[in-house]
Amino acid sequence: MAEKPLSSPPSPSAAPGSPLGRAERFVWLTARVLEQRRFAYHFLRGGADPVEAALTAYLDEDGGYGHALEPDLRGPVSQPLHTAHALRVLDSIGRCGGLRVERICRYLTAVSTHEGALPAIHPSQRAYPSAPFVPVVDDPPGELLSTGPVVGTLHRNQVWHAWLFRATEFCWTAVESLEKSHPYEVQAAVAFLDSAPDRPRAEAAADRLGRLVREQRLAVLDPDRPEEFPVADGYAPGEHHYPHDYARVPDSLARGWFTDEELSRSLDFLAAEQSEDGGWPLRWRAWAPGSALEWRPIVTIEALRTLRAYGRPLDC
Repeated sequence: MAEKPLSSPPSPSAAPGSPLGRAERFVWLTARVLEQRRFAYHFLRGGADPVEAALTAYLDEDGGYGHALEPDLRGPVSQPLHTAHALRVLDSIGRCGGLRVERICRYLTAVSTHEGALPAIHPSQRAYPSAPFVPVVDDPPGELLSTGPVVGTLHRNQVWHAWLFRATEFCWTAVESLEKSHPYEVQAAVAFLDSAPDRPRAEAAADRLGRLVREQRLAVLDPDRPEEFPVADGYAPGEHHYPHDYARVPDSLARGWFTDEELSRSLDFLAAEQSEDGGWPLRWRAWAPGSALEWRPIVTIEALRTLRAYGRPLDC
């Protein structure tokens, strides 16, 4: 008798001319194995086992992840940003728990700063290429940008580890003391607040953060007039952010920052961004051909997931 397969194969392809069908062709043409497996899992009824197997290729012996999992950091060494990316993938397939996450938490403890937070870039990256907008320094500070998404993902999956206590307090202090920010830091704050265990405190902090986003014009509220919204210092020309970039799912606390009309225009803009080749473009600075090629399937999968979360049709 033939052995039962470990995971079901993907279902038949989407309608060729639909947004999903065009994206599928783009993914098969350009994506790494990991993104091919992720696309199959999210949109073609593929299994979680192949996603986890592909992700394991990026795992290092120290429990962190490397090997350009986050495409703007090249080389084999583990980095907090790679490991945050791995946790998001595991979370998306319902595998964020068990011994694998225990090992990840040991790695996070080892690379944390004295206050229990994660640096954006560990100095071990110095020996390998990385994007010019992620500079490597010898004694990097802990940052909300790298710590918030990790802490949020672990709390959402009810992971309890000694490292989380200090890291959570760091995130609360960082979020509640923000006076001037930029879009990626705000996204990191939202990732933390959406899953922080103290819900009343999270809702109060999100309300304050939403007012800051609107006052500092960090979200383009009218896609027809992006020139009215400044690009943050150090960002590439045209590197704007829109309501859907903050409220990626309808139950995010950031959803309350925007009116129905503002969010609808934002989602219309996101849907219209799909390129002729079927993928979504990068809005940030492309510094190397390989990293840009690897990023676009990731961005494409996330765009499709956001559109689907809001009920936008993908397969027609």
